[in-house]
Amino acid sequence: MTNENVLEALKNVTYPGFTKDIVTFGFVKNVEIGEGSVFVAIDITSSADEVKQQLVSDATTELKKLGFADVQVHVEAPKPPREMSNTMSGKNIVPQVKNFVMVSSGKGGVGKSTTSVNLAISLAMQGKKVGLLDADIYGPNVPRMMGLNEQRPEIVGNKVQPMKAYGVEVMSMGSLMEDGQSLIWRGAMVMKAIEQLLRDILWSDLDVLVIDMPPGTGDAQLTLAQSIPVTAGITVTTPQEVSLDDSRRSLDMFEKLHIPTAGVIENMSGFICPSCDEESDIFGMGTSQAIADEFSTELLARIPIEPAVRIGGDTGQPVAYFKTDSETAKRYQEAALILWKFIEKVNADGGVDNAAVQPTTPPGVSACSS
Repeated sequence: MTNENVLEALKNVTYPGFTKDIVTFGFVKNVEIGEGSVFVAIDITSSADEVKQQLVSDATTELKKLGFADVQVHVEAPKPPREMSNTMSGKNIVPQVKNFVMVSSGKGGVGKSTTSVNLAISLAMQGKKVGLLDADIYGPNVPRMMGLNEQRPEIVGNKVQPMKAYGVEVMSMGSLMEDGQSLIWRGAMVMKAIEQLLRDILWSDLDVLVIDMPPGTGDAQLTLAQSIPVTAGITVTTPQEVSLDDSRRSLDMFEKLHIPTAGVIENMSGFICPSCDEESDIFGMGTSQAIADEFSTELLARIPIEPAVRIGGDTGQPVAYFKTDSETAKRYQEAALILWKFIEKVNADGGVDNAAVQPTTPPGVSACSS
């Protein structure tokens, strides 16, 4: 009896709730064969007890069919972390994705989608396998920003193949409907759509899925947090007080849903003059630091107003990919590095004490002299 025989038998063990088997998912980590005995180590992404028990039972049944008298199946599951999901149940309807980042905002118009796009691309440029889900059901702008607004995804069976751009897998409700079509949906339909965008998309084995949320703290946010263990939450804001008030609600939502808060991104923070490259304070700047301190998190980046950002978003040429030498692209890259360190800490600690994360100060500013 060989390891290949064992793996072939384990291909009959499907992961609960899915059609793929644990070998195809890559969950079988070790096989040891002895005199009439076999030991199998399985590493899964869900901490739900019923999933673990089902896998042990099914794998044991298949291995005994091979004639082993002594079968030991060890399933390693993550401990339900204190800051991993709102229910702390460890539920994950997308087990092939290792980490989930929720990009949220208290109000619309603060640059949340722009942030999601450029963060996802920055993570991909740093060697991560990245997906980008546009969960903003009512205002799906990601397809245009990623240069995919003229494309439609491929349907494979009853699943949807995500599109690809700039090294990132992408899916959006905007890619599944006609241009300009409105979605006049009640909350229940929004919740169902969010679940389907997670479950019915053929995401590959991703290091991280960046999720661009609709503004606010409603059905979409709650459904997402109940469907997957959100690894990190990011709040996007602008320097104005009216935006900061709403950002407090977004950060409070992270706390109540037990989502680890990676930090705040202050968008439209200063203006970079295209003539002299100096940065000026026109709408306020750095005002988000006080909110970050209030919620014991950090200011991940101050993203300035720069013409290249607007042009890139309109033409499907994101600044993080096409203008890597720009100040904005550099700040997205730095924010992505800080975010990944935070994700690693969450995974290492099984939850993170946000108060233990020491804030870093984004680059300073100088007055425009032209």
